[in-house]
Amino acid sequence: MEKLKLNNEVEIPNVGIGTFMIDSDNAEKSVEFALRYGYRLIDTANAYMNEKAVGRAIKKSGVPREEIFVSTKLWPTVYEDERAIDKTLERLDLDYIDLLFLHQPAGNWMAGYKQLEKAYKEGKIKSIGISNFEGRYIKELLENCEIKPQVIQVEAHPYFTQDELRRITDKENIKIMAWYPLGHGDSKLINEDVFTKLAKKYNKTNAQIILRWHTQMGFIVIPGTKNPEHIKQNFDIFDFKLTDEEMEQIAKINKNVRYYNRTDSQLEQFASWGPDFDSQK
Repeated sequence: MEKLKLNNEVEIPNVGIGTFMIDSDNAEKSVEFALRYGYRLIDTANAYMNEKAVGRAIKKSGVPREEIFVSTKLWPTVYEDERAIDKTLERLDLDYIDLLFLHQPAGNWMAGYKQLEKAYKEGKIKSIGISNFEGRYIKELLENCEIKPQVIQVEAHPYFTQDELRRITDKENIKIMAWYPLGHGDSKLINEDVFTKLAKKYNKTNAQIILRWHTQMGFIVIPGTKNPEHIKQNFDIFDFKLTDEEMEQIAKINKNVRYYNRTDSQLEQFASWGPDFDSQK
């Protein structure tokens, strides 16, 4: 495991386990297994409806709380709820959150960001994050925020390397956390010749080569899985290092193509749709 230093001097592991689209039972099992295996970064969200399960897994793992880095996300429907952060803490059964994101640039997201800044000052959260705030959204936020975010979570993989966003994040020292790190499981991406050849050279899987590429790009990566063998493989990527030449070869397959293209109408829906987060199991 390697760590990155954020712009507020907080350290974050660069590989963690994601829990998107994993139900509560499997999230609890997967997170506990991952923590026992050596993971120290866990990513969840209000909208994943498994925060309570993640909290239980942390307790059951036996790993000291101070060794675990927990990130979660506020959903747009609670940006103006002054109790939203406290409720999130209650669901996780934690005294603080290491990294709290705004999940989408929808609704009154500036009010949501002010809540994050307030919680940061109060010590309820150790770092501030924004998720899917690309283009004009990150520019508007940086022009109006008091505390600069430490992390932005966005789609990133070898077919979409976030070149435009990185011109901003590199300048502002904001780290990128990648979702869809394996291209949403696209076999065409995973089985690109360059990854197959490198996997043979390093005696790794193609997916492990891609995840190692992420870490060498300076990204934080959070592949989600409930398969114990995949949890192990996704973490076993630090016993080799891609050369500069190999990184350049991988750069050539960038297509600047996303797997998820958000629309304005979807943002409007995000601002009004939201389940009862406290009802999760």
